[in-house]
Amino acid sequence: MILLPLAPVEDGALPGPVLSEIATLYATNHAFFELSGDFPDPGRITVEQVAAALADELAHEGAEVLLARSAGRLVGLAATLAQHPDPASDDPDPWIGLLLIDATAHREGYGRAVVAMVEDRFRAAGRTGVRIAVLDANEKGLAFWQSQGYVTLRHAADRAAGRPCTVLRKAL
Repeated sequence: MILLPLAPVEDGALPGPVLSEIATLYATNHAFFELSGDFPDPGRITVEQVAAALADELAHEGAEVLLARSAGRLVGLAATLAQHPDPASDDPDPWIGLLLIDATAHREGYGRAVVAMVEDRFRAAGRTGVRIAVLDANEKGLAFWQSQGYVTLRHAADRAAGRPCTVLRKAL
């Protein structure tokens, strides 16, 4: 498996064919998006909605969207931040803002592999820990992150919509 940064083309637009692949990936995860409320109709996520969501992710300084491919197929993505998006925060760690694995390939090890690769990237950059906020309603997600060695730091509301979250951290 390889992990490659999503690179906008001219005008900052995202490449059309890749954007279509990513929209398909998002669409397989309608159960997660029902929980998150990020899209008005999680059963009908459009390319335009995904493009807007990715643009929002990439608008933060130090943000990356990393695409995970196995045998050429897009199996997942991770959106990361080099630092907490609140400039007033004294949080020294990078963040994983989103991990999304093709729902038709859940429980095949792709999530663990992508997380390990993201952690390796941060470790190589000299970072000593990484954080993630998981929606409290996402019990499967919380169990996944805890199984990867992430420990609860606190409970808080997420910045985007005020939803209850658990903030976790893993030492690198």
